[in-house]
Amino acid sequence: MSKFTKKKSSDLPAISTASLPDIVFMLLFFFMVVTVLRDSNLLVENTLPKADQVEKLKKDRSVFIYAGKPSSRYQDKYGKEGKIQIGDKYTDVTNLRSALTELRGKLRPELQDKVMVALKVDEDTNTGLVSDIKQELRELNMLKLIYITAPGNQLNE
Repeated sequence: MSKFTKKKSSDLPAISTASLPDIVFMLLFFFMVVTVLRDSNLLVENTLPKADQVEKLKKDRSVFIYAGKPSSRYQDKYGKEGKIQIGDKYTDVTNLRSALTELRGKLRPELQDKVMVALKVDEDTNTGLVSDIKQELRELNMLKLIYITAPGNQLNE
């Protein structure tokens, strides 16, 4: 009797790459949908005070003003005094009027009279800076003012 032996091939079968473009595009769309784009970099420290009654804010008609001392990487250049940030740059109280007028002009025409100013003020910021901001807002007739806080209770912590 003779034995029949099969000749075994040592070659690996070819890998099908037909579905590879589908996977790449699916990942691309996933990251495009999930990624959040920032409209400004935060230049000031912003530890928000806590409040127990918090509501969501509609961002389509609001202007954000950040106030606080410069973050640690900017303290060498700008000092440790409280600063005002609008957009991606610091502004002074004297330049606040022109910066707010420019931001109001960028909104849709029907929302320019109904603009809401959202103040994100660090909890260690001097009250005088906030008073100066509020005085400039009064002179510009931007009277709808919102203080942004973090959810929680300040008294329990």
